[in-house]
Amino acid sequence: MTREGIAEANRRRYEELRAAGQGETTKALPPLTALDGAPIAPGAVIRSETVPPGWYETVRLRRGEALRIVDVSGRASVSLIGWCLHDTAERLNCADTAKVQWSAALAKGRVILTDMGRVFLSLIEDTSGAHDLLVGGSTPASALAAYGESARNTHDNFLAAAAKMGLGLRDIPPCVTFFAPVSLDGDGRFRWNGDAKRPGDFVDLRAESDLVVVASNCPHPLDPARPAQGGPVELVRHRAPPAAADDPCRTISPEIARAFAFTDRLYA
Repeated sequence: MTREGIAEANRRRYEELRAAGQGETTKALPPLTALDGAPIAPGAVIRSETVPPGWYETVRLRRGEALRIVDVSGRASVSLIGWCLHDTAERLNCADTAKVQWSAALAKGRVILTDMGRVFLSLIEDTSGAHDLLVGGSTPASALAAYGESARNTHDNFLAAAAKMGLGLRDIPPCVTFFAPVSLDGDGRFRWNGDAKRPGDFVDLRAESDLVVVASNCPHPLDPARPAQGGPVELVRHRAPPAAADDPCRTISPEIARAFAFTDRLYA
């Protein structure tokens, strides 16, 4: 068989497996949240703070709490990593998040998994639907290209945050970046869709484990703005409503239902 034939056979097999996995999906993804939707009750707020461009913040979340990340100006991208508090060897895993859900597109109703097959975060509210699970955060080299001079970047922010926890470079997993409208064209090349960014866009991430996350507010490597133009982001830690029996994140597919069952056993 030729190389082209092998590639075509592999593609057909992948499409068959994806169709089988998605064919058992119990429901479609819910619609995106309206910009003025999902207000947080004042009594539910635990802590709120603003992260300036180039900086980062470390947030500890208890199971059932949520973190709202708001792109105030419509110019920010927020890269996020995290670890489970019961064992920092268990951490956010982008590859399994895409593989188990048969999609690298994150939006309301999706979840983010750990490398142990548990559910790390659920996207319970999302006004954007334009997030990046593939490219990763900024580096010293990409910051230099964006600003024309040395500047703060996500790689160094993650190193600084990890060091404060007694962790190092090998403990930093690939990150998910919110408000980063990255897509793939027909030739498999990454594209930046700047029209998808809006001031005030937000996501609510419900913690399904006790965990700690690091949110880095640095320009995405594919953002074409030169020099880079960031903006502040707001982080609001709050108490999320309990998940209902038909919670979209918990019931979107049999694979995710099993991941939640595995997670729930840890806290039974």
